[in-house]
Amino acid sequence: MSLIILDRDGVINFDSEQFVKSPDEWQPIPGSLEAIARLTQSGYRVVVATNQSGIGRGLFDMDDLNAIHEKMLKAVLAAGGHIAAIFYCPHTADSNCPCRKPRPGMFHDISERFNADLQGVPAIGDSLRDLEAAATTGCQPILTLTGKGAKTSAEHDLPPGTLEFASLAAAADYILNKQRA
Repeated sequence: MSLIILDRDGVINFDSEQFVKSPDEWQPIPGSLEAIARLTQSGYRVVVATNQSGIGRGLFDMDDLNAIHEKMLKAVLAAGGHIAAIFYCPHTADSNCPCRKPRPGMFHDISERFNADLQGVPAIGDSLRDLEAAATTGCQPILTLTGKGAKTSAEHDLPPGTLEFASLAAAADYILNKQRA
């Protein structure tokens, strides 16, 4: 089974400058749940890797995060998909945490948990730190223009080989068409 790594906010669901702090605030980007379902049904093991510094900032707690993730998992399941695992970093940017993207700690944890070589594994995000974590671990960095993606594309030099797509749905189409070729 092939692996694919997704960022959460801005890729699967709408992002918020005030953070997604409750299940009510978690709203899927149109087409994202169906894209996860198509990937799952085509044999991909979908894993989420997400920075959640709102916990470290005291904006929400673990019960809130678990409730948000429960809503996401149920929504993906209702669309016919499955998320195999969710990895998250609760620390703030100044914490120097090795698991907070752009550092590769979460990606190393995913590799270890799934006994998977990450070389070429699609890793889809909407920020430069998502792409840097992906590139550092040998993943194929993919930028969606949803969330912070359009701003990321316009304002930063992206890691070499980064692919860009309008949305998770468009990225999934590319990945699945490439798989069939």
